[in-house]
Amino acid sequence: MLAPPPNRAGKSDGPREHHLYEGAVMLAYAMHLLRIEDARDLRIHPDGEHGKQFDFAGWLARRDFAKVSTLGSTAYGGVYRNAAGQTITVHPKPGLGDVVAEAGGRIISAECKGGIINTRHPGQVSRLYKGLCETVGLLMATPAQGRQVAVAPLTEGTLRLAERLAPRCALAGIEIALVGARGQVTDVHAPLGSESAAGGRSKADDTPTGGLGDAR
Repeated sequence: MLAPPPNRAGKSDGPREHHLYEGAVMLAYAMHLLRIEDARDLRIHPDGEHGKQFDFAGWLARRDFAKVSTLGSTAYGGVYRNAAGQTITVHPKPGLGDVVAEAGGRIISAECKGGIINTRHPGQVSRLYKGLCETVGLLMATPAQGRQVAVAPLTEGTLRLAERLAPRCALAGIEIALVGARGQVTDVHAPLGSESAAGGRSKADDTPTGGLGDAR
């Protein structure tokens, strides 16, 4: 939670802006895949800016993921494993999909965006909308190897947009998931009665990701 700059003062719900960084969104969705999709090994691919904003190594250590090897030149790149044998590889190399896992014999590839989740500032609200649209566009431009998921922060605005996008995204084989302030993941499906209906809105994972309050 950060104090807003002067041009955004008074434009958030509360005195501070709640930043759900892209790295936090990546890890929240990664944990969702470990819990809900029964994935065992997955990879996340942050870039340098994500590493500056978000403490990947510290967050994973607090969730009992021990670093067992180093990958690349950053302090946080490497392989992390917990006592259950689940593995998260943090590979600081963009362009490979933000979160990639194998579950149920299929590859799951997710593109993620972050943003300020309690803002009313028109520019920042627009960034949230554009971020969700950008994730969908990136997936459409990428050859599908399995399931593709666009992941963005959960706000009233992004939920409305996701529900409008869901029918067309479903026709393209793209799923939408939104991450709440505590790391809970909401899957947004095409509404009932639409040509590509998948069962309406559903909350697939209401379990907080060990608390993302220290991740913003």
